Amino acid sequence: MPYTLTDKPKRHRFDYKTETTDQPIDTLGVFAAMTEHRPPVLSKVVFPARQPYLPVMTKHEREQTANEATSLGRDAWETIKRNRMAQIGGVLFITITLLCWIGPWLSSYSFDQQDLAYGPQAPSAEHWFGTDDLGRDLFVRILIGGRISIGVGFAATLIALLIGVSYGSIAGYVGGKTEDLMMRFVDAVYALPFTMIVIILTVTFDKKSIFLIFMAIGAVEWLTMARIVRGQTRAIRKLNYIDAAKVYGASHLSILRKHILPNCLGPIIVYTTLTIPAVILLESVLSFLGLGVQPPMSSWGVLINEGAKKLDIYPWQLIFPAIFFSLTLFSLNFIGDGLRDALDPKETK
Repeated sequence: MPYTLTDKPKRHRFDYKTETTDQPIDTLGVFAAMTEHRPPVLSKVVFPARQPYLPVMTKHEREQTANEATSLGRDAWETIKRNRMAQIGGVLFITITLLCWIGPWLSSYSFDQQDLAYGPQAPSAEHWFGTDDLGRDLFVRILIGGRISIGVGFAATLIALLIGVSYGSIAGYVGGKTEDLMMRFVDAVYALPFTMIVIILTVTFDKKSIFLIFMAIGAVEWLTMARIVRGQTRAIRKLNYIDAAKVYGASHLSILRKHILPNCLGPIIVYTTLTIPAVILLESVLSFLGLGVQPPMSSWGVLINEGAKKLDIYPWQLIFPAIFFSLTLFSLNFIGDGLRDALDPKETK
């Protein structure tokens, strides 16, 4: 009867069993037969299956595999590429920004060049967007106003970002009574009307300038950023890797800079992109109230204020600045919504 080898030898003993039955045969007899150079008669021996051959990856295949590895930035970029509105908003905002910075240099008119004899004229081949009451080219003034409005938006947002991230991360990391005291101060500043803060700063410095707008807007917009960062910091500081960093001997500043703030980057970026249009809108409101940019400089808020007074007579003085202002706000909001969907784990599928 044929036999099958089912196990490896253990201390010079062999365990055999038949293919038809599970009864083991006499292993001592088999061992004696092998010592006498008379091997047992085995018609079929089954050995363990040979492991499959694993080919070595080439350099091109290793690079391709590495490129397919996912990360937060790569996943966010893939999500944004699938978001058509975010792409349209990005292209539109870049186009408007480049036009505002390059366009005035290509024109033969300056933003303060007056022609009282020419007066307000409708759009024409010479003046694409018409002229205002003083004969100034409205196209150049809109582009110069775009520089001011977009510049204020980015500068004030940067101030709010620096103050809010620093303040909120410290409050959330320290905790305890210090955190309560710091956040009560935020609540107190929140209770003050924004217009009152601007009026107080105007009276204090006794002048109206673009830097005053930076201070006024930055003094308000950092409050929401501080609350967002404080909440994220409170959640992250309780995780295990923060405790491991403390045991390893990392300083508090190092933990904030290397472990906590990088993990708050998603919400910070999203809120920053949504803050810029809000700041541009605030600057326009201030200029509309006469507390912002002063003549002969212009901003979109100033031009909209001037055009609203003469809407029935010269409608183009309001229509064109409002179009640029609206397109900029829409594009920034589309970008912010796209980044929120790309960086928010709850929105990522």
